[in-house]
Amino acid sequence: MTINNGARDQLIQNPENKKIIRHEDFIAGVSKGLAILDCFANDRYRLNVSMAAEKTGLTRAAARRHLLTLEYLGYLDFDGHFYSLSPKVLKFSGAYLSGAQLPKIAQPLLNLLTQQTSLIYSVMVLDGFEAITIARSAAHQQTDRVNPYGLHLGNRLPAHATSAGKVLLSYLSPKSQQEWLDQYPLKSLTKYTYTDNQAFLALLQQIRADEFCYSAEEHELGVHALAVPIYSHRADVVAALNIVSPTGRTSKEYLLQHILPLLQETAREFRQFI
Repeated sequence: MTINNGARDQLIQNPENKKIIRHEDFIAGVSKGLAILDCFANDRYRLNVSMAAEKTGLTRAAARRHLLTLEYLGYLDFDGHFYSLSPKVLKFSGAYLSGAQLPKIAQPLLNLLTQQTSLIYSVMVLDGFEAITIARSAAHQQTDRVNPYGLHLGNRLPAHATSAGKVLLSYLSPKSQQEWLDQYPLKSLTKYTYTDNQAFLALLQQIRADEFCYSAEEHELGVHALAVPIYSHRADVVAALNIVSPTGRTSKEYLLQHILPLLQETAREFRQFI
């Protein structure tokens, strides 16, 4: 998005994070290379030149050069037909998890919750249309066989269909919520997923008023979840704390009566450190 046209110090804005940069400081080549990497996802882990060009809007020739460069630098592997991410990209997630404050603070608190309840907990943040797991509790011996989908570190789940994602969306301004919906149409994942914009916006208002979100089978059948916001000491919502459990193991009543108070208490502890 361009902020002012024709000016010497023309500004451009990222529509996702709203960051602003001077046009002369923007390096298009870096942006295009990262756009190629952004094409890879949980459901799209292999790309050829045509697919990369279609996803990024680049020409086939440009997409090919970027793919070849990323392979040369070691960030992509090529099997003769398709490109895929190489293990080298994990250095970035490792650096984030090692250096970021929130995962370090979260780990002992999440582990304590698991010790108390034998359930698995995680902390998630919002990135575009997805909620990302940045910390999760260590598996308890009784939960090793019950690891709900989406709890491993770095996993990305559609925000509109997850309890943590909806909590984070509920704390956006009404304008930002509408812009989010305009950019990311609500997709049906199960028969319980919200797909109507107005109903979803009303739900977000209720979640913000309640300061928690219970979500049942909206992302995956047989799984329900509960999430609360994590505030910084400045009263900003920086993440969400959630529990995901098979519906056959825990009931809605159990989560709301017994787990919700634990989540709220733990979320208050976060506020002392961030």
